Amino acid sequence: MAQIDAFDIFVLGAVLVGTVAYFTKGTLWGKRRTASALVGKSNGAAVASTATRSIITKLQDSDRDVVVFYGSQTGTAEDYASRLAKEGHSRFGLKTMVADIEEYDLEDLDTFPEDKVAIFVMATYGEGEPTDNAVVFYEFITGEDPTFSEMEDPEQPLKNLKYVAFGLGNNTYEHYNAVITRLNEGLLKLGARRIGEVGMGDDGAGTMEEDFLSWKEEMWSEFANHVGVQEREAIYEPALKVEESELTIEDTNVYLGEFNKRHLEGTESSPFLPHNPYIAPITLCRELFKSDSRNCLHVEIDLQDSNLKFTTGDHIAVWPQNSDKEVDRFLSVLGLTAKRDDVINVTPIDPTTKVPFPNPTTYDTVIRYHLEICGVVSRQFLASLAPFAPSDEAKAEITKLGNLKDYFSEVVSSRYLNIAQVLERISCGATWSSVPFSLVLESINHIQPRYYSISSSSYVDKTKPHITVVVESIPTTADADPLKGVASNYLLDLKYKREGINNPSPSAVSYATDGPRGRYKGNKVPVHIRHSNFKLPSNPATPIIMVGPGTGVAPFRGFVHERAAQAEAGVPVGTSLLFFGSRNRTEDFLYSEEWEALGEKLGERFRLVTAFSRQGPEKVYVQHRLVENAELVNKLLQDGAYFYVCGDASRMAKDVSASLAKIIAEQRGIAEEQGEEIVKSMRARNLYQEDVWS
Repeated sequence: MAQIDAFDIFVLGAVLVGTVAYFTKGTLWGKRRTASALVGKSNGAAVASTATRSIITKLQDSDRDVVVFYGSQTGTAEDYASRLAKEGHSRFGLKTMVADIEEYDLEDLDTFPEDKVAIFVMATYGEGEPTDNAVVFYEFITGEDPTFSEMEDPEQPLKNLKYVAFGLGNNTYEHYNAVITRLNEGLLKLGARRIGEVGMGDDGAGTMEEDFLSWKEEMWSEFANHVGVQEREAIYEPALKVEESELTIEDTNVYLGEFNKRHLEGTESSPFLPHNPYIAPITLCRELFKSDSRNCLHVEIDLQDSNLKFTTGDHIAVWPQNSDKEVDRFLSVLGLTAKRDDVINVTPIDPTTKVPFPNPTTYDTVIRYHLEICGVVSRQFLASLAPFAPSDEAKAEITKLGNLKDYFSEVVSSRYLNIAQVLERISCGATWSSVPFSLVLESINHIQPRYYSISSSSYVDKTKPHITVVVESIPTTADADPLKGVASNYLLDLKYKREGINNPSPSAVSYATDGPRGRYKGNKVPVHIRHSNFKLPSNPATPIIMVGPGTGVAPFRGFVHERAAQAEAGVPVGTSLLFFGSRNRTEDFLYSEEWEALGEKLGERFRLVTAFSRQGPEKVYVQHRLVENAELVNKLLQDGAYFYVCGDASRMAKDVSASLAKIIAEQRGIAEEQGEEIVKSMRARNLYQEDVWS
């Protein structure tokens, strides 16, 4: 009889295990998906599941009826969640709370009490993706076989959950409001019961706010009928307490714009994230336009001492501040000019409410660094200010603006007025000193970073990302100031101060560019990196087609520089075909001198096609040039080319997509519908990528 050695036993055991695995599909030891198991996949650090991460425990301990979850990338969904929570309390007496969905392990949703309601306010980001803070929950609910805590009813584990749903999206993207749509489908599949219709706001059509307002009125009516609550006269009850302190701005523990305690103490360290940005030196800031009336900046940022990593195609976030002019205007209209440097403490009255900035701090600091005072004005917020109007006339006017959509559009939206400008006009200069500062803090969005496509290659330089920033200064009406982009004009002011000259524009605005306690001296700005899926093919030999008018060319500058550097290093690179468009060759042809040099390095492997819309008898755009080069475009696609679009989502990106479908159909002799299906297939396989904005 042959001896069986250890190796034979090992092999036989492996065969046995494999056989069992094959016939059981791994179910004997396989684990179903749990939310906590997915936490490690989120962008934040993994947090151990504790009682404090149970929303059921939180609702019971804080005696809440309704929780409003948000998934937010830019702050709008968070703002809407906050407004729904406040309105539910003020109009119906509901005990509400707002919750960042990533702060809770939601595996116990199957034990959600029947007498409570969850509201989901979820933004769709990019190509149908959840926001960073909603990734874990989204993957859990929409995945296969999510596992809940008790699973008494495996078929309908969420049968006790009553919910409301509103999504924020952009119809210029193919996957419009995909996140709320798929979450709704997932919740219904798991047995949850929805109250009212799924609301959808459309940023692409510019109707987000009005979509939200019209949806919530119908929703509250159905909510009241379903839950059995009565509407009452809405009254303002603060969730935050604002108290003036005996401290002064000279006290070292007073926050004057620092992001956190380490920034306050001057001991900031990595990891540098959205709530802990890196104060980065700007090593170069130069003008790209050759125009007296418009500006576009090339900015180079030094990350050498930060440990921040980026790859070609990523975004960099710049944290802006409000201009001196708008800070002064806001303080003045609220009657706070004399108290601008007074120190305040802001604390939550409602234990479920968070103070959105560190304190003690000052009125000036809050308004300069923490509130979007130049943002879009909400009709709902205007209506809430009526009880605090300085006169009966002002009260009547602000009530009219809050109630009448068309009138609000004519007076406010068409002029791009900010909240302080509106209040100035309504009261004819009288101060609104009765407005509680807590209402201001609870109603105006928190300032958000501005994201820019990195316009350089990490292959060429890993520590110094570049950005390309068009400076926004949009004429409005004769009786209103130009609309100024907050971050772009901040960078422009920094450029002029760096050069030691005054901005020659009559509408120029200045900023506190030295930052809190002079921490930004030496041309520094707070930044962090946001990683993107907008990437070059992994194989450099793969051809690429890029469509980038205006500053949409930014990531493609990085792409082409990377290809040129790879070619110089002896790496085989594929064809790079770039379509660039602007108004005029002599004024705004971005990086014109660089394209020539890159063309010399890459030879026939690089081709630039330009479209200058205001240089000939007819306006010509990139989509027209795309069609003119249909044969080349189709050939490259058939050779496996990746297709990229960066820039305006509202029209250009749609036109380019439609033009590409038409090119494919005509060049291949198929129906246009088939061309459209091929483009959809390219998107699904990541061969068609977009980095667009509205």
